[in-house]
Amino acid sequence: MENKIDLIALLEYVDPSYLSYQEWTNVGMALKHEGYTALDWDQWSQRDSSRYHSGECFKKWDTFKGTGQPVTGATITQLAKDNGWTSPFKEEGGHELDWNDTLQRDDLVIIDRNWIEGKEIHEPVKWEPAKQIIQYLETLFEPSETVAYNVQAWQDEDGKWKPGSKGAYDRTAGQLIEALTHCGDDIGSVLGDYNPEAGAWIRFNPMDGKGVKNDNVTEFRYALVESDNMGLEKQNAIMRELELPIAALLYSGGKSIHAIVRVDADNYPEYRKRVDYLYDVCKKNGLTNDTQNRNPSRLSRMPGVLRGENKQFIIDTNIGKSSWDEWKEWIESVNDDLPDPESLSDLFDKPIELAPELIKGMLRQGHKMLIAGPSKAGKSFSLIQLAIAIAEGRQWFGFNCEQGKVLYVNLELDERSAKVRFVDIYQRLGQGHNNVSNIDIWNLRGKTSPMDKLAPKLIRRAQKSNYMAVIIDPIYKVLTGDENSAHEMAKFTNQFDKIATELNCAVIYCHHHSKGSQGGKNSIDRSSGSGVFARDPDAILDLIELPVSEERYATLENEAICSTYLQAIRKNNPSYTEIGLDDQFSVKQMKYHLMCAIKSQDILKQIEEEKQAAIRAARQATAWRIDGTLREFPKFDQINAWFRYPIHVLDDSLKDITLEDDSAQGKWQKGVKKANQSRSEKSNQELETAFSALSDNGEPVDVNDIAEYLDIEKRSIYPKVKKHGGFEISVGMLQKKESKEES
Repeated sequence: MENKIDLIALLEYVDPSYLSYQEWTNVGMALKHEGYTALDWDQWSQRDSSRYHSGECFKKWDTFKGTGQPVTGATITQLAKDNGWTSPFKEEGGHELDWNDTLQRDDLVIIDRNWIEGKEIHEPVKWEPAKQIIQYLETLFEPSETVAYNVQAWQDEDGKWKPGSKGAYDRTAGQLIEALTHCGDDIGSVLGDYNPEAGAWIRFNPMDGKGVKNDNVTEFRYALVESDNMGLEKQNAIMRELELPIAALLYSGGKSIHAIVRVDADNYPEYRKRVDYLYDVCKKNGLTNDTQNRNPSRLSRMPGVLRGENKQFIIDTNIGKSSWDEWKEWIESVNDDLPDPESLSDLFDKPIELAPELIKGMLRQGHKMLIAGPSKAGKSFSLIQLAIAIAEGRQWFGFNCEQGKVLYVNLELDERSAKVRFVDIYQRLGQGHNNVSNIDIWNLRGKTSPMDKLAPKLIRRAQKSNYMAVIIDPIYKVLTGDENSAHEMAKFTNQFDKIATELNCAVIYCHHHSKGSQGGKNSIDRSSGSGVFARDPDAILDLIELPVSEERYATLENEAICSTYLQAIRKNNPSYTEIGLDDQFSVKQMKYHLMCAIKSQDILKQIEEEKQAAIRAARQATAWRIDGTLREFPKFDQINAWFRYPIHVLDDSLKDITLEDDSAQGKWQKGVKKANQSRSEKSNQELETAFSALSDNGEPVDVNDIAEYLDIEKRSIYPKVKKHGGFEISVGMLQKKESKEES
């Protein structure tokens, strides 16, 4: 045999007592096709003691002649998967099983059916049909809800009794309970006479009184779990072991137990999803449900009636978990994939290899980083800069980045706008785009889903791409729950762990600051919402806006004008070489060189427009201080940068700016500063008024005249002029300073 997987080992996961006759036959045909023996089939079949007949396997074995579409070992593999086995082969790194290898269990398998003991069911000591039905109605329905049932039956060709076409659906649960209470167990007088050979049926979800189809269901409250592929005691035990949120558990009078399970769906699509999940869990734990049972308008067996020699009766009510949500959470908590505790006995035997650094001194591969800041801080632009830095192996905010592939998950911009933003930033950085192929973008604007739904989809698409980083921008688009709830935000941020672990990549995302001044806070306290946002990431970077004075903006404006002139000269007259290094920082000198180098009035007009655009851009620039909290590395010195659309540009000259804070001392200082500013503004206004009144068309004015006008001493004029900044005194005369462009 050349099977990579031993089919006999797989059959350990398949109990023949759970299979239909055809499924049992398919196993035999598959074994023969794959080269096994009739003895293998026979030994496995003996596990179904109630149906096993000695010699039957060997007789049927000879009838398997093979066809053009044979039953193969894949049939057994699928049966094993359906019952808890998962393949040890992966898309990468698969290997042939060794005899000592362990077959892995499915993540929804709760019960080891080989060890579970059956739980007996007992008929009621006193048979009270009306009370049985009343208990059922009171358990499942509100008094005002319409109940549909069927006491009519017909017999098919195989002799099986089936319910009539529609039945009754014209009374509420309250009306039926009232009538049954006074019927003296003559339930036929209330419901109509039924055939004791057939039994009777009832629908477990409330109806609208207009029909009995799915469209007539008013509340998608319950689903039916029924499995007749094992003994009653085992069915009873498994349903209880699975902690199914059962409202009513009934004996059908035949081969099965009926569990009316709470699913509490808001609508039909949600009902279908929940029932699919419920049936998947049941199937993998041995309860194979008929697919027709998925129907929300499905009939179930009615308690309190006879079915041949047996009674249909309630076994139990309100058992297992109390709700669907509680049960589903329990199922998923039982099936954790947590590692076992590890001994540290060999801790010092060999060096410990840490995850490689993705951003040197800041973030390791497989770790998480949060970038926090207020609106308009350029957080998204900084993330694109980071994506480019990783793709190209460059610096980001002064930190070296390891080169590799990166996935940028775009949740906010339309596809074309996102691409344009990448182009703009690449061009402003001016370092080429040789490795732009290292960047993948996943555009999800208008198509996204909550993070717990998005994470598995992301992982599935990214598994083969070997990304070093996944950048998610912005997270408010996928935020689930109340951001101030620690419990809900812990569940939310756990999705980042799943992505980082499954893909072995860094996960980087941004979040907004809380309201108010951030200057007096630590970086760990600035993010809005629950403290989980501060505790969860391995690295936090905070962008705090800096207050920028008019003097700094004036300097920035001068630099922009000089740069515009220099680029224009180099573009339009590259042979002009008269510009000295000092000249490049003087607007007056650069304008002189511009007029010497370029004579065309059309070009000069265009340059003037470019200059005005550069001035506007300089005035729109914002200054930022980047602070950080790191789990794996020492704290770094604060970084200062201008956000000059569309990139952040480092500038150490901003480090002397002091941030305002909300502390008592900070507020006092702020008040003093405001008072000083008011006095300064008043002084400036007085000086300007005096100069305007005494000057003839802006000509210089004698300082003595200014002092006399203001009724102050002459020596007091000099500090006023210094504080103002727009005047100067030369040879005893007060005059306006030359404009920046002419200086």
